[in-house]
Amino acid sequence: MSDTETGKIDVEKLSFEQSMSMLEELVKKLEGGNLDLDESLKVYENAVALREHCRKILDESDRKVQAIMETASGTKKEDFSELE
Repeated sequence: MSDTETGKIDVEKLSFEQSMSMLEELVKKLEGGNLDLDESLKVYENAVALREHCRKILDESDRKVQAIMETASGTKKEDFSELE
């Protein structure tokens, strides 16, 4: 088994692309149904960590794009997600 299956992985060092690739691999393993309960829980825990890491990268990228757009157009975009 790889590190992504047997223990926690250090997601902070991974790029978005690496994280997505590993996440897809873990989802396939879970969907395969060939893991025992303990292995499934470890794989699931790593998948959740990778998903959150990807979400964090995407959120940061969105903020950067918004900042670039605001600078380029001289307008400010309202972020309604913070109002909820």
